[in-house]
Amino acid sequence: MGKSSKIVHLLKKRSMEIIAFEPQYRGDFKKLNIQWLEAFFWVEPHDEEVLGKPEKYIIKPGGHIFLVRDNTEIIGCVALMKIEENIFELTKMAISPNHRGKQIGQKLMEHTINFAKSQPWESLIIYSNRKLENAIHIYRKFGFQEIPIEENNPYARGDIKMKLRLS
Repeated sequence: MGKSSKIVHLLKKRSMEIIAFEPQYRGDFKKLNIQWLEAFFWVEPHDEEVLGKPEKYIIKPGGHIFLVRDNTEIIGCVALMKIEENIFELTKMAISPNHRGKQIGQKLMEHTINFAKSQPWESLIIYSNRKLENAIHIYRKFGFQEIPIEENNPYARGDIKMKLRLS
């Protein structure tokens, strides 16, 4: 087996999995999101509050957080925040800078949507920004459609709102 064959073989053995949030991953969740926000926008006070206390703002009200673990390293995350009884916001999605462009975000999105479809929920919403053309393209690929955005949306950087009907 040549050197390049060994490398490919080793990469295939990597164990990447999507797991549910546990308190021990609070720091990873915050770090990934801060890295993403600083790379593309800025960190808003709303972000600091939610990212610093995910159990309070996401989990306890009925939401969920999923993480991508590669061996022992957390390399991706996404949250489902409860907005109304059967409407959840898909938010706080971030992939580690070293792992972007490898379709990990798409696999995480697929997992999250499949999870949401298994719940008695009506729809998912996403707030985003039009400058994130690749992200918007992926949201559309998964069936999200643009809807009117409210004037007082929760994110100063948000200029597009999208919705995916689950049932």
